[in-house]
Formats: sequence, structure tokens, C-alpha cells
Amino acid sequence: MILNILSDKEKLLIHQGARQILKETGIRVRSRTIYDMLLSEGGEPDNTDSLRIYLPEKLIDDKLALCPKQFSIRNRMGEESLISDKGRSLFYTSNATQYVRGTSRNAVEMGINEFIDFVRVADKLENIHGIVGTSLKEYPPNCRDFAGFRLAAQYSFKHLRPCIYTPSGAEAIIEMADIILDGKSLKDNMFFTLGYSVVSPLTWTESALELFYRTRGYGIPLMINSEPLAGGTSPVTLAGCLAMADAEVLSGIVINQIIEPGRPCIYNAGFAHVFDMQTTLVLTGSPENALLQAAGAEMAQFHGLPSASWALTDSSMLDSQASVEKLLTALAHILSNVSLVWGMGNIETSKTISPEIAVIDDEIVGNCLRFKNRFRVDDEHLALDLIKEKAFSGSFLESMHTLEHFQEEIRYTALLNRSNRGMWQKAGSMSLEEKAEQRVTEILGKKPEYYLAGHQIEKLESVEHKWKQKLNG
Repeated sequence: MILNILSDKEKLLIHQGARQILKETGIRVRSRTIYDMLLSEGGEPDNTDSLRIYLPEKLIDDKLALCPKQFSIRNRMGEESLISDKGRSLFYTSNATQYVRGTSRNAVEMGINEFIDFVRVADKLENIHGIVGTSLKEYPPNCRDFAGFRLAAQYSFKHLRPCIYTPSGAEAIIEMADIILDGKSLKDNMFFTLGYSVVSPLTWTESALELFYRTRGYGIPLMINSEPLAGGTSPVTLAGCLAMADAEVLSGIVINQIIEPGRPCIYNAGFAHVFDMQTTLVLTGSPENALLQAAGAEMAQFHGLPSASWALTDSSMLDSQASVEKLLTALAHILSNVSLVWGMGNIETSKTISPEIAVIDDEIVGNCLRFKNRFRVDDEHLALDLIKEKAFSGSFLESMHTLEHFQEEIRYTALLNRSNRGMWQKAGSMSLEEKAEQRVTEILGKKPEYYLAGHQIEKLESVEHKWKQKLNG
């Protein structure tokens, strides 16, 4: 079951608009090294703006052709996932600066203990496939990327996606990866990926370009993010917003294929925002967000590339709004075949993470996946002979057919209420929120599970200390 937002003609119009933007408006490139590389490959300079460069259509086509259409990543248990425009959707957590527990209306600043608790919970949730790094108050801002990477690797086996705050942080993470892999090849065990966002409209910062350049040569997949704000940093019309996002992502792919031909890139127009004209706030859980995210995935598929996006809510706490908006965006992502989806456990426009929200998000995703998978229709599943045999006996419960198929047909859950009122009251009359809190308490009440040996932790802490000293004196 696939959701279609754009017709083939509309995708072509959006892409033609993006090509026109890159050819006639251009992009700004805040790195002389990358600017010169673009010039040497056929980019055209602007005579009045030393940062602006125009990308001819041939340059776009030639470099886009170098970008792999699919690639594999792994978690630390060796499980491989194929990332492609037609593959399954993988769900990741997301970055944040605040942390909240349960139904509290008060958040605290994200720190080491809060992050560890969140990672431990996410590690045990079936439908969360990756851990995203985040801010940690105990560290200087320029060290939070590799410090969070170490902690996530220690407390989770899942794929890691650090948020990079400086290009040096990425270099530190590559050094740490060698310790974590303990002699195994990174190329064959790609347990982390990287990425960076363009600054809309149409500007690549020195930090982003330095990240791309300093991490070349390893084949590390990159998520190329466009984050236009419809009505703020892009046209308010969703078509115009998406055309600019297409141009921004394609420019990032061109740059990376010049720096490292054949480097895997993930097309991400799904981080688009909507500007609320009434409150002047950024929205992430509105239906317009879901439309942009689904359409962004369709544009990635138009190019034959894997996609990324986020499923978020504007609610500031664990409440019905959070679940409604997460369900809308998660279902849109799944039905659009978005390859990588951020936002599990996030609320408040990605400012805050909550382990209880992560538990409920895991349940939402499980139900959405079941909906997408539909059901089989063939002789075995039509069961006409069984109907003929049992039609007037009053029950199909005892049949072998029921025993063989009930688990594949019906999704079972320990979180949602599936009992009558009497049974529910006897079990404690717990709400969904209370059950989520109970699940988090159960996970955190157990002894922490470590995914690194003692000598690895010591080496990683040594690398962390070295880079902290190097960056801060």
C-alpha cells in the first residue's frame, strides 16, 4: 500500500523548477576549497557575489548518476539493513536539548544521566532502529557530538546517527569507530551514518562543507538535509517550498559526489517546516508537514534515491495531541516508503525527548506497519474449504487453520487495552500513559546492559579526553 501525493507530471515540474533554481539563482558556498572544486567541474561563478555559484544541468546529471541507488548499513549485532527508495522504513530517535518524564509539564536540560536513560529505553523497543545523538549539558558544545556517540555506543547495539556540531567532532567519531569495531572494517560494518543541513535558502556553510570534506574516503553514508520554512525561508506554497528543497538537496549531492565519487547519500527534503502566521512559531506536526514529508519521499524516489524525514509533534507533553500528530506523520511516512524516519520519543518540535513518548511511538509505528502490510488473498487465506466445513458448527477457533495463521493476521500488543472494562479495572485501570511509564520503569529498573568491553570504554574515554583538550585547550 503506497500513498501518492504527487502525480508524475507534478514531480517533473518540481524537479524542473529545482534545476532552474540551481542554474539561474545558484547556491552560496562558504568554502573556497569546495567553491573551486565546483568551478573545476563546470560550475559557473557569479560576477558580483564571490560565494555564489551556478550549477548547469549537465553537472547535476553527471554527479547525480554517481550517487548509489542503494547501500547497506548495520547495527552492532551485525544485522544488515538495505537502504533504498523501495526498502522498509527504519525509525530513529532524534536530537533534543530537553528531557521530560511521564506526563510532567516540566522539562529539564538534557544531561548525561537523562540521555543514558533514554538510550537504554530506546534500545529495548522493537520498532526503533537507530539512536540519534543529542546535546549534553556537561560538555562544551564542540564536544557534545563525540561524547554522545560514546555513550550511545556503550548503552545500545542499534545503528548510531550522531548529530555533528563541528567537523572535528566527526573526525573524533571516526577515530572512536575504529576502537568500537575492534579491528573490523568500517566499510563492511557501517554502524553509524552522518549528515548535515543546508541553511535555507540555498546556502552551504563552512561547517557543513568541512564535515563533508574531512570525512571523505570512508564511504560513510551522508544524509543531505534541507530544512526550508514554508512562509519564512521558502515560499509559503508547498510546491515552491519543495522545489527549493529539491534544489538544496541536489546541490549537496553534487558537492559530495565531487568530493568523494560514489559516496552514498540520503535525500532528505522531509525536514521541511511550516511557519504559523498566527503564532510566528515553527510547526512540525501539522497536516502540511505530513504532505511535505510524503512528497519529499516521492521526489527522492523520482531520483531513485533513499529518503529521510521526521515524524514529530508540536505538543509539549505526553498527551492526545502528541499521539494524534505522531500517528498522522508516522503513517504518512510508512505509506510513502520513507527510508529513515527521525523523531521517535520527540515532542515539542524536536526540542524535547521522553522515554514514555518513545514507548508510545514504538506502538504507533507497530500498528502503522501492520496497516501497510495489508493481508494476503489466495486460496489458503480465503479458506473456502474451511468455511464450507465449519460454517454451521459455530466456531473456527479449534481449527488447525486458525492455529497456523492467527499470529500473522492479528497484531498483539502489551501496551494498548484489549480487555473489557471489568478485566481492565482488575488490572489496575491503567491509561496508556501510565502503562508507558510502567514500561519505562521496568526497563530502567534492570541492570544496565553494556555493549562495549572495559578496555574499549577506557580507550574511548581517552580519545574523548584528547579531543576535548585539543578543541578547548
